[in-house]
Amino acid sequence: MKLVWIGRVVSIIAALPFALSAGMKLMRHPEVIKGMSHLGLPESLIMPLGVIELLCVVLYLVPKTSIFGAILFTGYVGGAIVTHLRMGEPVYLHIALGIAIWLGLYLRRPQLRQLFWAPRALSGSANPDIAH
Repeated sequence: MKLVWIGRVVSIIAALPFALSAGMKLMRHPEVIKGMSHLGLPESLIMPLGVIELLCVVLYLVPKTSIFGAILFTGYVGGAIVTHLRMGEPVYLHIALGIAIWLGLYLRRPQLRQLFWAPRALSGSANPDIAH
């Protein structure tokens, strides 16, 4: 149970920057407009990106949809990484947030931990997915 609570805290901390970013996009904050211009992205993408980001946060934090949310977050963060790499900017924070998203999910979902660490069936094959 302790790991589940640690996972919840990690998940909230990982999702918080995205929630704040989504809020700033939905409010069309002047810094967001400036940042989009710097990245060479049109202003017309601000609202759709804000909605997608908020959707990722909600899906990730709701237990029943958390795995789907983590998958969507992975795509979103991947896109942000490519965008920043294209500009020659560092992506360490993006990578750390991506890891934190999956770490939080891993810790708060016992089924996910079991999936990774479940003992393999003894089938005589090195690959348990291959039937004899």
